[in-house]
Amino acid sequence: MEISKQEYQKYVQARAKSSPIVKNCVLAFLFGGGICVLGQAVMDGWTALGLEKTDAGTATSICLVFLSVLLTGLNLYNKLGRWGGAGTLVPITGFANAVASPAIDFKSEGLITGMAAKMFTVAGPVIVFGVAASVVYGVILMLL
Repeated sequence: MEISKQEYQKYVQARAKSSPIVKNCVLAFLFGGGICVLGQAVMDGWTALGLEKTDAGTATSICLVFLSVLLTGLNLYNKLGRWGGAGTLVPITGFANAVASPAIDFKSEGLITGMAAKMFTVAGPVIVFGVAASVVYGVILMLL
């Protein structure tokens, strides 16, 4: 049976389940906010232990990356991501998850061709375009 592209699109749209956008937005807000609250609590803890604000920020970043990678290794971050959606992509934890997850998935292919090669498949473009954008921004700022 042959059908046109338009008929196929109509068929797909009729069968597609609609996304609960309000629910997804609320969950993303709550989970993302929860991660940020956790980060602030960790930073306040390091500050209470006597670290300067910049050192406490560094220690907080290290703790959040460690926690994110640990949860990824225990397959808990993915479960959290199913509920929290985009809220789990809070920059530092989401980036750590994006680096650790492919490394874990491809460890059976070896240290170099598996883990090392695949580790930045998701995070690599983020790094490249982030650096490129910062260069463009720096040149524009320098010219102004």
